Amino acid sequence: MSAVQLEIQAIAVLAALACALPGVFLVLRRMSLMSDAISHSILLGIVLAFFVTRTIQSPLLIVGAAMTGVATVWLVEVLTHTRLVREDAAIGLVFPVLFSIAVILISRLPSGVHLDSDVVLLGELAFAPYERWFAFGWDLGPKSMWMMSIVLLLNTAFVVVFFKELKVATFDPGLAAAIGISPVVVHYALMSVVSVTAVAAFDAVGAVLVVALMIAPPSTAYLLTDRLRTMLLLSAAASAVSAVAGFWLAHWLDASIAGSMATAAGVLFAIALLFAPERGLVAAARRRERRRWEFAHTMLAIHLFNHEGSPDAEQESAIDHLGESLRWDGGFRQRVVAGASRRGLIERSGKSLRLTDEGRDLARRAVVG
Repeated sequence: MSAVQLEIQAIAVLAALACALPGVFLVLRRMSLMSDAISHSILLGIVLAFFVTRTIQSPLLIVGAAMTGVATVWLVEVLTHTRLVREDAAIGLVFPVLFSIAVILISRLPSGVHLDSDVVLLGELAFAPYERWFAFGWDLGPKSMWMMSIVLLLNTAFVVVFFKELKVATFDPGLAAAIGISPVVVHYALMSVVSVTAVAAFDAVGAVLVVALMIAPPSTAYLLTDRLRTMLLLSAAASAVSAVAGFWLAHWLDASIAGSMATAAGVLFAIALLFAPERGLVAAARRRERRRWEFAHTMLAIHLFNHEGSPDAEQESAIDHLGESLRWDGGFRQRVVAGASRRGLIERSGKSLRLTDEGRDLARRAVVG
């Protein structure tokens, strides 16, 4: 593996980890669309700052982009608070307008300026290692790697220091306000972190991958656990795996690195969506199937219980008669009887069925409630 390949993976993993930490709280707050809005609208702040400074190296570009991200959040909330549009509609109104203005302004930039909409959307991971940081004659590595390392440290410090405030404001804003934690301040602090992260990551990985890394790994973690600390760790792990797996997928297919990483993140989410122990579609299907049979076993127990000691008890407890009484076809009837027998709810007596004490208790509880 070459040094360039290692540096590309390092940049991608650092960006993934930096995006995943605030992304968890976006997913928990059901604000996934906001990351898309911020990652696109920050382009306007970058372009406006460029028109002022006339250089893409100025730190004012980061300041302008971060301010635009916060302004996007503010505009969305202003529209939402009018109660004339829903939040998702407000996001759909704000960020396309800001992003479109930025694209129009980019088209007016002088030729040769290294700033265009394709780079913003798809990133330039393959070229990121070639933009080096030199100090005192020493090659300190790619600028993007240092930038993402700093952002990752800041995001980690933010989550660790304000973990309690983020947790309370996310799950119970009313309680947060009651104990002196301002949900509004926490909200704008989180949006500021998201904006800064998007600004730092967009040049290397692009807006598409920023959105994918902020939403897909946290969503994957959300399907796997209910504990916030565990969710943060799983989100970080999923983001790192997506970055590395996506790089090698792109290497194998000779395709876009950012696109392959976003695809890998989507594949991990799909696997969790299908096979997560509690929330996965397979687990949900199994629960539905289990409840279906448990309900059928309960209905059989109630039927036998209601006819115990009655003149027609022998007829109603006959296996062949269950289809007429309960409207079960032959195959389903046999499977219900076999399942109830394995659970110890009934006993076979020739061609008839008899409740066990456990089956009788189940029927009694179901009838009495």
